[in-house]
Amino acid sequence: MAHKKAAGTTKNGRDSNPRFLGVKLGDGDTAQAGSIIVRQKGVNIMPGRNTKMGKDYTVYAVKAGKVKFASKRKMSFDSKMEKKGIVSII
Repeated sequence: MAHKKAAGTTKNGRDSNPRFLGVKLGDGDTAQAGSIIVRQKGVNIMPGRNTKMGKDYTVYAVKAGKVKFASKRKMSFDSKMEKKGIVSII
């Protein structure tokens, strides 16, 4: 008989890399052109004036200026009213 227990395999020995999501520039901060304001999964915060959205839903600045957050009521796909955040550069 063996004197040590044999090492078996494990099914959950992996971990995924962090995604670094969230708000990168707050309300009133100055943004340069091309700087990332919000990294997100899905459209939680929508782009407003002088901002655009990348293909991974990242909102970034098109022009330099101050960051301004606001909210707006939008109709969702199932006819419900939702409050959506909007970020703009002023």
